[in-house]
Amino acid sequence: MTLRLLPWEGAEGKRCYLVTDGAGVVSRVADTVESVQLAMAGELLGHAADLVADRRATCEQLRFLLERMRESLTEVCRIAESRGDRLAGSRHE
Repeated sequence: MTLRLLPWEGAEGKRCYLVTDGAGVVSRVADTVESVQLAMAGELLGHAADLVADRRATCEQLRFLLERMRESLTEVCRIAESRGDRLAGSRHE
């Protein structure tokens, strides 16, 4: 059994962990959430490229984009940390 950092926040923005063998229902839900978050991050990069290239983009549009990118980067960093922890844990088993 290992601890897994989940790809969502708990109460008051605190980290959520799962004690798991990697095969349970919550682990599968977390895998699905991670996949969705990564796909959305990829789509956001495409939108960002389009908006940055648009000389008519307003400050409000760019601020909105920047906030969504901050949220997405937070999610991607959490996923990377979680996966890194699991990889490091699997080397010691």
